[in-house]
Amino acid sequence: MPQLDPNPWFLTLLMSWTTLSLIIQPKLLMFTSTNSPSPKPKTTPKITPWTWPWT
Repeated sequence: MPQLDPNPWFLTLLMSWTTLSLIIQPKLLMFTSTNSPSPKPKTTPKITPWTWPWT
């Protein structure tokens, strides 16, 4: 079964993980967002009772 032969794909797997770990991941971790989150003031919702038309 050629699907189970790891020889052609193992090197590709190793190279892709190496590229991700050493090059792409540090660049992504250094990214800082321009809009930092700010806390919103808590507001309590106004609760109004539901008026049922048949009562």
